[in-house]
Amino acid sequence: MNAKPTTVTQYLASLDPDRKKALQAIRKVVKANLDPKVKEGIQYGMIGYFIPHSVYPDGYHCSPEQPLPFMSIASQKNHMAVYLFCIYGDEAEAARFEKQWAKSGKKLDMGKSCVRFKKIEDVCLTSIGAAVKRMTAARFIKHYEANVVSATARKKKATSKKAAAKKPAAKKKPVRKAATRKATTGKKAAARTSKSTASSAKKKATPRTTARKKRS
Repeated sequence: MNAKPTTVTQYLASLDPDRKKALQAIRKVVKANLDPKVKEGIQYGMIGYFIPHSVYPDGYHCSPEQPLPFMSIASQKNHMAVYLFCIYGDEAEAARFEKQWAKSGKKLDMGKSCVRFKKIEDVCLTSIGAAVKRMTAARFIKHYEANVVSATARKKKATSKKAAAKKPAAKKKPVRKAATRKATTGKKAAARTSKSTASSAKKKATPRTTARKKRS
């Protein structure tokens, strides 16, 4: 792809025939089972399905200017993929999805929410359609706020506490040293005063002593 597609039609037109056919087949199943509140368009350079700001004003917490991602399908360099963000972090739904896929006898190459495949024959369309149908916009938003957003907030809070714990404490002023220095200075001053007083007394005493010697 030279210029980045801005519409789904442009995206599909840029693909080779086999990949175009595969993504069209998945797209057909997705749209047949999608909640009407979830819209289709190009998001993050892929064919995306998202909940618009008109439905969920907060948008995606990582980039609030972006509508909340629901799922997407894409042609990558070495494979094609379906990104099921709608079941990300939902262990029960992920398990249900995997169980249904296993029944098809097809091999599942899946990360936390990304299903990778080489050709459409490797895909269990029934599992994808069922997962999309079960996850309505309202249900997904509830799950997203309770799990994804909350988990991110907890992680940030823990990171902040850890950083604060590592921060070195402010150095205290050496009060004792200052006090010692002040005491030493005072002692020296007192010693000088005492010496000066003694010297003055000696000077005053000398004439009298001389006078007494003369009288003798």
